Amino acid sequence: MTRPRVRYFAYASNMLTARLHERVPSALAIGIGKLVGHTLRWDKRSGWDGSGKCDAEATGRQEDVVWGVVFELDPEEKAALDQAEGLGAGYLEKTVHVVTESGPVTAVMYYANDKDASLRPYHWYKALVIAGAREHGLPASYRSRLQLVVTVSDPNPGRAGTHGEPLSGYRRS
Repeated sequence: MTRPRVRYFAYASNMLTARLHERVPSALAIGIGKLVGHTLRWDKRSGWDGSGKCDAEATGRQEDVVWGVVFELDPEEKAALDQAEGLGAGYLEKTVHVVTESGPVTAVMYYANDKDASLRPYHWYKALVIAGAREHGLPASYRSRLQLVVTVSDPNPGRAGTHGEPLSGYRRS
């Protein structure tokens, strides 16, 4: 008996399909959606490089919305995604209801449990998030807000990849 595919709500660098495919080759985007009652923060402490990564922080306020991409992936690959995201070591997982054009979708997502409001993302990480938002056509107003996020330079330029390619050289949140 075949297990059903896992629905995953990506709201940060995993929105970029090529990046997610490095981790989960079976991932297939099924649409964009919004997570109501959450706000995007860049304060999740990266255990890998110490910078700020994204968190969809629950606020309970209906006016707060995080946009992202709903992907389906093979259940056999979920453990690889858990490992890449650091499940249990900075991120936890929960089931959420994402509002899409075709109606509500239930999906899993990761949220931060190791946070520091003083952290800032590296330039290249923000570029990954924006590239994914652009690739999937998230609303222009939301993409504009992403552009306003203050970043810092990575002291290890090799993590950003070579020749401006943000995917190479980086594997873990």
